[in-house]
Amino acid sequence: METGKKMITLYHGSKSGIRGEIAPISRERCDFGKGFYMGTDRAQPLTLICNYPKAILYTLRVDLSNLNIYDVRVGMEWALLIAFHRGKMRGLKHEKIYKRFEDVRNRFDMIIGYIADDRMFVVLDRFFNGEITDIALVNSLSALKLGKQYAALTEKACKQIEIVEQQVISEDEREKRKQESEENRSKGIALADEICRKYRREGRFFDEILEAGG
Repeated sequence: METGKKMITLYHGSKSGIRGEIAPISRERCDFGKGFYMGTDRAQPLTLICNYPKAILYTLRVDLSNLNIYDVRVGMEWALLIAFHRGKMRGLKHEKIYKRFEDVRNRFDMIIGYIADDRMFVVLDRFFNGEITDIALVNSLSALKLGKQYAALTEKACKQIEIVEQQVISEDEREKRKQESEENRSKGIALADEICRKYRREGRFFDEILEAGG
C-alpha cells in the first residue's frame, strides 16, 4: 500500500457491464443520491442484478484518502437521508430540514451508510407511508444485520476507484439470489407486522417529524 492511502475492497453489480469510465450516474432516487454504488459484501450487489442474464459483478479497489466523506450511522438521520433522496421531502424545499440534507448532498464526495436491503425496504416504506413510528423503525434497524454501502457522488471519488476483477454471474447463482431476495422480503414483511403491533402507540410518525423540522 502506498504511503498516505486508505484502501478498501468493495463490490459493484452491473446489469450488463460498465461502459467507459466509472462515473456517478445511477438513478437520481437512490438511497444517497445519484452516484456509483458499492457494497462491503459480495452478496449485496448480487441481489440487485440477479434478474439480468448479462449481469457482471465487479471487485473494486477504492482509495478513500483526500475525499470528503459522510459516514452516517444507522438510525433516524440515516432514514431521513434516504427519505430526502427518494423524494419524500419534495414539498419542503424551503424548509430547514430539506436544506440540511441538500447541504449533505452538495458537500460530500462519498456517503457511507447501511444499505436498505429487501427486508429494510419494506419497513422504510411503512414508515414513510405513516404506518409505523420512528420508535418502531429504530427498533427494526437494530433487529436487522444490514451491510454497508459506499456511494461515490463526485467525479473525484469515482477516479479513485479501480476495477480489480470482473465476473459474469452464472444462471445458477442468479436463481439462488432471486430466491434469497424473495425470502428476505417475506421476512421483512413479517418483521414490520410484528414491530407495528408492538410499538403502534410509541414515537412519532414521519409527517410529524417533518412538521417539527427533524
